[in-house]
Amino acid sequence: MNWQSTSESSEVTALLHAWRSGDEGAIERLMPLVYHHLRAQARRYVRYERDGLTLQGTALVHEAFLRLAEGRAVDWRDRSHFYAVASQVMRRILVDAARARAAAKRGGGPDGAVRAAVDVETIEAGRERTAQEISALDDALEALARMDPRRARVVELRYFGGLSVEETADALSVSPKTVMRDWQLAKAWLMRELRR
Repeated sequence: MNWQSTSESSEVTALLHAWRSGDEGAIERLMPLVYHHLRAQARRYVRYERDGLTLQGTALVHEAFLRLAEGRAVDWRDRSHFYAVASQVMRRILVDAARARAAAKRGGGPDGAVRAAVDVETIEAGRERTAQEISALDDALEALARMDPRRARVVELRYFGGLSVEETADALSVSPKTVMRDWQLAKAWLMRELRR
């Protein structure tokens, strides 16, 4: 199931190609087409955060879009690729903000020094996450990406990007069954890593 109509999808893809080719106006025409999806993606994520989250969904989308706008050199393939890259950018913004909050609470201690007890619900949507949990999950996800990049991308798209199984499958050009298998295996690996 696609999150956009076929005509919208084609228009987004055409605008991404135009943007990559140097059409400065393409990004302005692209923003209204992707804004709703990016905002929904951001809202799904930030509503479960606590510990003095300073970024709201709208601010997260604007920051992500500013960073994406700097990436004209990206070889945009289509709208799925755009949303996958957008989820990576949002992940970086959220993790950086979480680490900054954790460092401030520790009095500026070294980044990455905090390990939180994280259970499986941390990897699933639907519960609040602390800055320490986000930071610990990011570290574990980086380790998973070195071993199995696709499974790490599945977690990134579903957890940080808020994409459904079908949207994730579309973004990665794999079947929904593959996404579910990767999701289950990645969660099991991450849980083992996080409990060390």
